[in-house]
Order: sequence, then structure tokens, then C-alpha cells
Amino acid sequence: MNANACLQAGFYIVVLLALAWPLGLYMARVFEGKLPIFVRWLAPLERRLYRLAGTRLDDDMSWRRYALAVLLFNAAGFLAVYALQRLQWWLPLNPQGFANIPPDLAFNTAVSFATNTNWQSYSGEVVLSYCTQMFALTVQNFVSAATGIAVLLALVRGFTRREAGGVGNFWVDMTRATLYVLLPLSLILALALVGQGVVQTFSPYRDVARVETLAYDAPVLDAAGNPVLDKQGKPVTQPASTATQTLALGPAASQIAIKQLGTNGGGFFGVNSAHPYENPTPLANFLEMLAILIIPAALCVTFGRMVRDDRQGFAILAAMTLVLGVLMAVCIGAEQAGNPMFDKLGLATQASDLQAGGNMEGKDTRFGIVNSAIWATVTTAASNGSVNAMHDSFTPLGGLVPMWLMQLGEVIFGGAGSGLYGMLVFALVAVFVAGLMIGRTPEYLGKKIESFEMKMSAVALLAPPAVVLVGTAVAVLVDPGRSVVGNPGTHGFSEILYAFSSAANNNGSAFGGLGTNNLFYNLMLGFAMLIARYWVIVPVLAIAGSLAAKKSVPASSGTLPTHGPMFVGLLIATVVVVGALSFLPALALGPIAEHLQMIVQSETSHE
Repeated sequence: MNANACLQAGFYIVVLLALAWPLGLYMARVFEGKLPIFVRWLAPLERRLYRLAGTRLDDDMSWRRYALAVLLFNAAGFLAVYALQRLQWWLPLNPQGFANIPPDLAFNTAVSFATNTNWQSYSGEVVLSYCTQMFALTVQNFVSAATGIAVLLALVRGFTRREAGGVGNFWVDMTRATLYVLLPLSLILALALVGQGVVQTFSPYRDVARVETLAYDAPVLDAAGNPVLDKQGKPVTQPASTATQTLALGPAASQIAIKQLGTNGGGFFGVNSAHPYENPTPLANFLEMLAILIIPAALCVTFGRMVRDDRQGFAILAAMTLVLGVLMAVCIGAEQAGNPMFDKLGLATQASDLQAGGNMEGKDTRFGIVNSAIWATVTTAASNGSVNAMHDSFTPLGGLVPMWLMQLGEVIFGGAGSGLYGMLVFALVAVFVAGLMIGRTPEYLGKKIESFEMKMSAVALLAPPAVVLVGTAVAVLVDPGRSVVGNPGTHGFSEILYAFSSAANNNGSAFGGLGTNNLFYNLMLGFAMLIARYWVIVPVLAIAGSLAAKKSVPASSGTLPTHGPMFVGLLIATVVVVGALSFLPALALGPIAEHLQMIVQSETSHE
């Protein structure tokens, strides 16, 4: 990393942490029912929503009732998104007359947005109406993020309550997260993005004249609109030209704001945050990067305030920031180093082809290498998945960083709420290991950590890696999984591994180069998202219920301090070791092998 890269990365982290403190304090007051004066005017609306939902503010749910409410609400969201896609041709706000979405793609998309993954096997401006974009996807961006925050609040109450039978009320937690946090922040960010040039309109798409006529090879389609294939299975094309260009429009700013703030990541347009109508300027780029991590970072402050010990939140935040900073440096450094094979294998035909200045392939010149690498690190540290550059074009080590960040379980900041409750599960494992070392029952925040909590933690931590590894193994063994790989060999394996890592950890970004809009991948990735999301949420809520029912244990001389540098180091080591043990063999077959091949071939050609 050069001085400019250090300055940009450092400035981003400093601004993020500075904003996290006041937002975290604000959220702590909101979730404890102590509304600041500037949002109290929303309290009557909050009460009306409870009456509409048939719930009471003082209705305390057991963890089982809470989990059931989460599952039923998310199931209803899934059905609504699926139905809107399957019926969009007959619904209003469809100026382009887009057809209904096929069943397998509709299933994949509905699961994706219900689970806060936002994996997209489609380009929104090509297949989705404004109605579907707004009432299906944007609404789910709010409620799926609010679900993650609600589950976190239930776990926090598990630590703060003593011999209690309940962990809170899901409907209250979700309403407050949406009404007082997600909606106001989204409104502010959407207005800022519109000011930078992000589109927000209901106008139909517009055709404009091109400066030059474009000649291209168009695919030949059959009567059903599917590509015609030749004897080798490749698409048949025919020469075509056009003198016009269609500008895709729509109500994008409102969806982009919550897609970033809610760590959702699903793009209004197919190329996501690389599209000039989604991310038009460097300032918009910076604001969106801040939005991706601001709520996960602030929730650490909220956690510390709600457990009445700010140091606990700072310790978690420090662990997240240290890992993010190191991996961000690795990603930036790898992309600035470029690919030596361009020069040494004679792939560079002119000076502009050399990568002496770094790897600009697949990156937008508006943002350059540093901002592209920062974004890639930030979006995969959170369960966000929006991209402003093509991850498939990163160097092997540059692409390994976002892949491994997802494989760590999306706990380095992670999703809104989900990142912190995932990190707290790792904290339980860390204190349990420390307790084994000294031969005493481990404690965390005044609660004894016993066998039940460890069993639930094991389920929560091992379910996503199991889904990733099993899914990847199946995909590379069967023809439907291999036949759509655009790059054979180690890079093709990386594309498959990245896809399942993204789906199972609710990220949603893609390496690219892998054709996933087919029955096999729509179903496989859809089930991966379902299993990994709810096989984490339910165990976390079980832990919350178990902790809430326990007595408080006073700290003693044998209690491990969980707010100092030693615990921060232990927590980081636990996260890294679990991630390494789970995925190092798979990474060795993909990006690590590809990096070694690049070095060997480069040195061989030089000799």
C-alpha cells in the first residue's frame, strides 16, 4: 500500500468510527424505550402499529415464541415477494411490460430478499417492474434488516435479564428498528444520493441517439425467447447494429439507500453500485461505503450501553476493526501489485496494457484501485454484497480477501444485527475455551456458559460452513454445476466456492463468470440461503432464552476480563482459527493455488 491508499483507507475507518458512537447511543435509547425528543412525534404511529398488529408493548415472549414470530413473519415475506414476481405482468407500475418471473428464479429471489442475502441471478432493469422493485424488494430490505436487529436485541436481553422467562417482543423490536432507525437514515441517505445524481423517477425507459452506431453479434432466439445453440452447445449469433441506446430509469435512490444501510446489497440495476445511476460520483461512493458499515459498527456501541458496560462494546468493535483493517490492506496491496504475467508472458501489446500501476481490470476509473478494493472488503465484511467493481477480475489474493471475509461467518461487522450476534457467539466460544484452560466454568457478562450454550453455538457456527462446503462439492461433481463455469480450472472452482460462500453467509455478491440463472443453481443457492440464515437465528434465540433464565454470577479473581486487549486478541484468534480450519483446504484448491500458479508461470517465463 502506498501513502495515498493508507490515507483513503484510514480516513474511511476514522469517519466510520466517529459516526458509530452517536448513532449507537441513539439506538440504545430507542430500543430501551427512552425516545429522544426529536423522534417522540413518531410514538403515536408506533402505538397504532401495535394495535394494528394485535400486540402489546408489554407482551414478553419466550425464546420459542420469539423464534416462531421470526419464522412466520419471514415466511410471509417470502410468499409476498414470490407472488409479486409471478404476477408482475398484471400489476401496475410496469411501464416496460415485463413478463412474470419464472418459478425457479422467483423462488431464488424471494428466498434471497427474505433472508437479507439479496443474491441476484438477474439484472433488475431487464426483468423487474417498478412495482416488484418497490413493494417486493425494497420492503424486504427494511424488514429483513429489522429482523436481524431484533434477534440481536433478544440476545442482548439474555445477558441483561436475571431469571426471566422472556427475551422481549419481536413485533416491538422490529417496529422500533424500522420506524426509528432504518426509515430516517434511509430518507437522509436517499436525499443525499439524489443530490449526487442517483435516479428516482417513475418515468418509463428512454431511448436516446448514440454518438456512433454500434455493431454487435446478437443471439438468435427461438419462439419461446430462449437462445438457439449450435452442435457444440454454444449460442448462435447474427450480426446486428443499433443507432440508439435505452436508458433504464426507475425509483432507484430509495432502494439503494436501504440496500446499503440494511446491509442488503441487492442492486436496482444489474451491475449494482458500478452503475452510474446507482453510484454516480466519488462522494456518493464514499457515502454508500459508510452506509454499509455504519449500523453494524454502531450496534457495538448500543450493545455496550445496553449491558451497562461500554467497554464490552468497544472490545467487540476493536476486534472487528483490526481484522477489517488488516484484510483491507491485503486486498489493496494485492490489487496495486497487479498481475506480473501481463508483462513477462508477453500479454501486454502496448504500454497501456501493463499492470505496473496495479490491476485496473474490471474496475471503474471513477473509483480506481483503492476505492474498489476498500468497497470489496467493506461489502463482504458486512453481509451486504453490493459491488462497484468486478470481483472476478481481482488478483487471486485480492479475490481471496472478500471470499474469506464471508467464510468467517460475516462477523467482521457483518449484517445489521446479524454480524454482532454472530460475533457474540464467537465470544461465548472464546470464553469457553479460556475457561477450559484454567479449569473453571466460563462466564461472560455475568452469565455462566454451559453445555447448552456451547451446543447451540456449535450449530450456529458450523451450519454455514457445512452448507458452503457440501454445496460446492455437489456443484463440482454434477454436470449442471460444472457446465455453466466460464473459467475452467482453479479460477472456476473459486467462482463456485465464492457463490456458495456468498449464499450461505447471506452476502449476495458474486465472483462473476458463473451462470447461475438456471434450475440447478437457483434451487441449490436458494436452499443454502434458507438453511444458513435460520439455522443461525434459531440457535441464537435459544441461547438468549437460556441466558435470560440464569442468575447473575458476580465477577471474581478467576473471571476472564472481556473488555481488554487480551480478550480482543483471543476473540480474533477464535474467529480466524475457525475460519481457517473450515475453509483452508478449499481455499488452497482455489485462490491460493491460482496465486501460486501465477507466480510460477511468471518466474518460468522470465527465465
